[in-house]
Amino acid sequence: MHSALELAGVSKRFPGFYLDNLSFTLPQGYIMGLVGPNGAGKTTTIQLIMDMLKPDAGQIQVFGLDLKGHELQIKENVGVVFDSLMFVDGWTVNDTERIISPFYNRWNAKCFAELVQQFDLPRKKQIGTFSRGMQMKLMLACALSHDARLLILDEPTSGLDAVTRDQLSEILQNYIRNGDRSVLFSTHISSDLERIADYITFIRDGKLFFTGSLEDLMESFCLIKGKPGQLTAELEAKILGLRATDMGFEGLIKADQAWEFGDVLVDQPSLDDIVVYASKKEGANNGFHKHGKA
Repeated sequence: MHSALELAGVSKRFPGFYLDNLSFTLPQGYIMGLVGPNGAGKTTTIQLIMDMLKPDAGQIQVFGLDLKGHELQIKENVGVVFDSLMFVDGWTVNDTERIISPFYNRWNAKCFAELVQQFDLPRKKQIGTFSRGMQMKLMLACALSHDARLLILDEPTSGLDAVTRDQLSEILQNYIRNGDRSVLFSTHISSDLERIADYITFIRDGKLFFTGSLEDLMESFCLIKGKPGQLTAELEAKILGLRATDMGFEGLIKADQAWEFGDVLVDQPSLDDIVVYASKKEGANNGFHKHGKA
């Protein structure tokens, strides 16, 4: 299986934060969700991939090309949508196309026109007056109009309504349909990823917690709940992100350990459950294998 994106031992240090030895692979033709709490390192990772930051160590390859020395060729094949508008507020849609299209050898004016029509974007209105959803659609139209083979999304659905988020999910699934295109989708709205992601990379405190298939991640944990008297010291040591009150307790436990505590309630967690509980604190990891089967 060919890879669209591969990071190997990538590190970046800032005052008060360290992205530590990050490694993951996005296979070609799939959607990978990039998850983690605020400040985990998701945006830093994307900025490193986009060559907006330089890594202190490690290697980044896009479609088998090292980022060092192939920046222009790689950027021709990458489209990016950030969480805020990257164009000048006073531009119109027509201005945006006129100014950015010369930067791409494979700019497709017909494709752009079709997307603008599909997204119902007024061509002569200043884009600074667009709604949050319209601005996201404009950035997406630009990203898809130069035949990008890798689409990188950094929190594009933040603040969007459910209908617009559903439209984006459908667009992304259509985008990868031919098997040649891939998506790296960073978001804190985990429910969006549960519907469309094939792979998940989970970063916590600048470190890799998990990378692999969504299915492997979901099968790795159980949500465990019980009454206060059922929380033994042995069980507490194995729970990830323990939340305990006078009414009872809950948290995550590795699926292969759940059978040891048969008198408590065990349920299937959502992706959001896993991200929330696993991000609460260190501990109870007990050597969780960071790389899934994929």
